[in-house]
Amino acid sequence: MRKVISVDSLRKTYVMGTTKVHALQSITLDILENEYVALMGPSGSGKSTLMNLLGCLDTPTKGNYILNDNEVSKMTDADLATIRNKEIGFVFQTFNLLPRLTSLENVALPLIYGGVGKKARLEKAQHVLDTVGLGDRVHHKPNELSGGQRQRVAIARALVNDPSIILADEPTGNLDTKTSVEIMGILERIHSEGNTIILVTHEPDIAEHAHRIIRLRDGLVETDVQNKNIMKVAERVD
Repeated sequence: MRKVISVDSLRKTYVMGTTKVHALQSITLDILENEYVALMGPSGSGKSTLMNLLGCLDTPTKGNYILNDNEVSKMTDADLATIRNKEIGFVFQTFNLLPRLTSLENVALPLIYGGVGKKARLEKAQHVLDTVGLGDRVHHKPNELSGGQRQRVAIARALVNDPSIILADEPTGNLDTKTSVEIMGILERIHSEGNTIILVTHEPDIAEHAHRIIRLRDGLVETDVQNKNIMKVAERVD
């Protein structure tokens, strides 16, 4: 398997007045194509900072980050925006849907930034909504949908540009147990179809869906292990 993500000695320091906060002290890790990785850690561990760096939402203070053979550590904001749109699909805890747009329009939005024509982008958005089971809710606005349905729209939006990586930040944080199971089932299916998934969570039961679990503490990797429970299930299936 080839590396889709490679970070070496990644550091992030925030300057707050006269105080320096070392959010990430030194992170070195690789994530392979079609891996399913969970990032875990207590508040202040650095997992949100690492997520922002991996998602090209921020740049490191020091260190190198290579994403699909592109060195992104020192890219301009415009270049980072292009990489985000092409390479990464985001799923957030709060859904981040535009309230005045329909499900179809929300999902099609990233394609506008990619220069896709209206007919083509609406057809693609319809197709992706069909794949997450919301083909009959395309003209509904977010306030007309349940929490689980809104998260499905958010997942469809993340998929619409055919990204190589899905970055899911606490994707079940605002959902009940039953709906959380359904959403994790969708992410597992996306992984089975070839996507690399990076899941940020503080919930152990949600992290158990991942094949590899990386725990952060104080801006460092504390542990990085394969999920033995998933491996046992895979062995039984084989």
